[in-house]
Amino acid sequence: MLREFAAEREWEPFHTPKNLAMAVSGEAGELAAELQWSTPEESNELDAAARERVADEMADVLHYLVRMADVLDIDLIAAAMDKLARNRERFPVGEPETRRARPRR
Repeated sequence: MLREFAAEREWEPFHTPKNLAMAVSGEAGELAAELQWSTPEESNELDAAARERVADEMADVLHYLVRMADVLDIDLIAAAMDKLARNRERFPVGEPETRRARPRR
């Protein structure tokens, strides 16, 4: 649907991996801005209007990320599953609390 949406608007020339990565970053910034001055407790208890704004920004991030995967011919679900499997090995259950709280690269 996103490929069709872009094609109908003749946006394909602009949907380069670089531009789409920048769009993901920009939308992630807009998502962060929605919660920027919230306390941790407030961010867990959003009112209906805030939830809708956050959901919209999350959708924008997802749309650009899916579009980028499409342009690069990357199976995003397979990539996510592979990454989770690698992270299970990197961060095994039972590691010290500090290691689990702040993963190292």
